[in-house]
Amino acid sequence: MLELKGVSYVADDGKEILKNINLVIEDAKFVVITGPNGGGKSTLAKVIAGIIKPTKGQIILDGQDITDWGITERAKAGISFAFQQPVRFKGVTVKDLIMLASGKDLSTAAACEYLSAVGLCAKDYIDREVNDSLSGGELKRIEIATVMARKTKLTLFDEPEAGIDLWSFKNLIDVFEKMHREIQASILIISHQERILNIADQVVVISNGEIVEMGTKEKVLPDLFGVETGCRYFQGGDK
Repeated sequence: MLELKGVSYVADDGKEILKNINLVIEDAKFVVITGPNGGGKSTLAKVIAGIIKPTKGQIILDGQDITDWGITERAKAGISFAFQQPVRFKGVTVKDLIMLASGKDLSTAAACEYLSAVGLCAKDYIDREVNDSLSGGELKRIEIATVMARKTKLTLFDEPEAGIDLWSFKNLIDVFEKMHREIQASILIISHQERILNIADQVVVISNGEIVEMGTKEKVLPDLFGVETGCRYFQGGDK
């Protein structure tokens, strides 16, 4: 279980990005964080991953205070973070990357299974370098394959739908459902996409650095997408 207690973050320019965030992510839950652009969603994900240290508050993982831990320590403790724009690794093959993620000497066949799960033809990608020859969509799917190989207790995805085509997006939904069903780990996704929100156990809405609503999709989604409400939480964003 991951718990955030009174987490706040103030940027170098003095702007308060996160304001007293209190959030509990139970084990094996699928949680989606949504809200207007500029509301603090991606910052919160980076705070959980250890990329950014909160100005105030505590982050507790399975009863242990990890507030001062860096990204490497948190990764070892079982927290994975998938970037909105995946990192490229010149000289590293897709197979190398999946093997590193899994932490063991995988066979080519085993590594290929992860690629197939994200809709890539394994024989076309397994020996390719993770470099500029790959499109953003290809990189995104390869990154998700590596996350699946790690099988961590908590995986964070920052807008995983960014830069991928419609066919890939449809398969992405299947991948997330499969991860949730088979790995039995917690998944935390930053997303605006209604189809991703619709498969969540819990939806958290953040606006202006604060949690403004939280609950099951049945409770929260009518306010987000209902005609009568006018999507009130998405008003006043950066776009």
